[in-house]
Amino acid sequence: MRFSKSYIKTLKETPKEAETASHKLLLRASMIKKLTSGVYTYLPLGYKALKKVENIVREEMDRAGSQEILMPVLQPAELWKESGRWDVMGPLMMKLQDRNKRDFVLGPTHEEVVTDLIRNDISSYKALPLSLYQIQTKFRDEIRPRFGLMRGREFVMKDAYSFHATTESLDEEFLNMRDTYSRIFSRCGLKFRPVEADSGAIGGSGSQEFHVLADSGEDEIIYCDSCSYAANVETAVSRVEASPVEEFKNAELIDTPNVSKIDDIVQFLNIPYSKTVKAMMYRDMGNDQVYMVLMRGDYEVNETKLKNIVNAVEVALLTDEELEKHGLIKGFIGPYGIELGDIKVIADTAVTEINNHTAGGNKMDTHYINVNYGRDYKADIVADIKTVKVGETCERCGGKLHSARGIEVGHIFKLGDKYSKALNATFLDDKGESKVMLMGCYGIGVSRTLASAIEQNNDEFGIIWPTALAPYIVDVIPANVKNEEQVKVAEEIYEALLNDGIDSMIDDRDERPGFKFKDADLIGFPFKVVSGKRAGEGIVELKIRRTGETLEISKDDVVSTVRELMKKY
Repeated sequence: MRFSKSYIKTLKETPKEAETASHKLLLRASMIKKLTSGVYTYLPLGYKALKKVENIVREEMDRAGSQEILMPVLQPAELWKESGRWDVMGPLMMKLQDRNKRDFVLGPTHEEVVTDLIRNDISSYKALPLSLYQIQTKFRDEIRPRFGLMRGREFVMKDAYSFHATTESLDEEFLNMRDTYSRIFSRCGLKFRPVEADSGAIGGSGSQEFHVLADSGEDEIIYCDSCSYAANVETAVSRVEASPVEEFKNAELIDTPNVSKIDDIVQFLNIPYSKTVKAMMYRDMGNDQVYMVLMRGDYEVNETKLKNIVNAVEVALLTDEELEKHGLIKGFIGPYGIELGDIKVIADTAVTEINNHTAGGNKMDTHYINVNYGRDYKADIVADIKTVKVGETCERCGGKLHSARGIEVGHIFKLGDKYSKALNATFLDDKGESKVMLMGCYGIGVSRTLASAIEQNNDEFGIIWPTALAPYIVDVIPANVKNEEQVKVAEEIYEALLNDGIDSMIDDRDERPGFKFKDADLIGFPFKVVSGKRAGEGIVELKIRRTGETLEISKDDVVSTVRELMKKY
């Protein structure tokens, strides 16, 4: 491709809307163009890089034994109602009606469609296991689209689905996909980490996310320094240091004037945080059930764990008005000495182990001291609902837990019979008995992977593409387009690179060398070959974008040298 003929409109200034490195550089390097909030056009450079991610994904999925299909974007509401997700995922879905007022959705995911496909075609265990995948545009009505390709309303995704007759077969495919994903992200040149995760709205179990490590990541990853344990903070667990064992004392209501926060009660009573219990009032947004959630004072509620425990799609803290309606006094709520009515109590596991703790007195400016779980109150549910803290002990090996930021680019699930049972996807086993199929689900955010690669590979000058994803590997630059010798050598090198199958561009614009160099660095060509003053001697400069190193080599060695460097970068 000749730069003078290409559709590349680089920007010198960063658009105001852009916040993250990838968003800024994708816009400035003429990779994408915004159409509306969360919706982007892929320009030639960006689309070429996107196709390289797709090709890696496609090659590895084929290698893993999955078959590529393409399912409809437009999906009938009936399927989603049959699975029970029409209302559950409602606000996130792009819904529409046809001319006959029939409801449809632009596919945010394809569990329903693929299950419908298989239930009508597969009836015997002999056809199982089966794995299908597609690479396609998805649509989700994000409340706040942001960060360019990181969180959009329209995005490219690879989603795969497997169908099985046995749990053992599903487990085997889950491991197959885990290995496949590791190969995909390794080939993309990314530093990543697989972590235990929550299944979210898709459901199922055995959930594992793949995160590209980057400071700009939206997710917090907790990992151990001594073993392989790593988890999204939403599901991470730790070993909590046991509270000292004491003889039970008599509970006593004391005055605590203007002391409503944990920090204040600790100071007022001169006690450690580990001797306090706070009560947080939550409501299930789906059915309005109210919960009193009890947490040791030095921990925070993990709302993802809470949602999973009560099987809620969304939970929210009660407003001041709602607290008043239930006769609760903000800052002084506790589990002892109160009539709860329909309110259910959920206690974190750490709460049940604290002897003689402090809790709200359920009256203004009062607290109870020497309260004990089991003797003075009980919970309807006891479970781990705390958010893990950095520095705590790993539950598996006793090592220390650390934190890193990550961008989720892949997610694999064991769906089990969640969709196959709801949609009646059955098969006849070897005894002729009807059984429900088991399913797995495996997703990769293709466009997000592209953005993640930039988050991990950039500097103050622009993008530093891994060679596997770079839209073009080499930028051949004649320093002076009016110098016939320099242009001739550049053209020879350009043709040699193309003949060897190396994606290359020649910057034949009549611009200053510095101008061209800045564009090359912004776009992120892994290598620049500059035909300059020594072109007449057959000597050119090869500059390595990642290291900044410059090599002087013979024009005849450019192709072989680039080939070797591509293996390294």
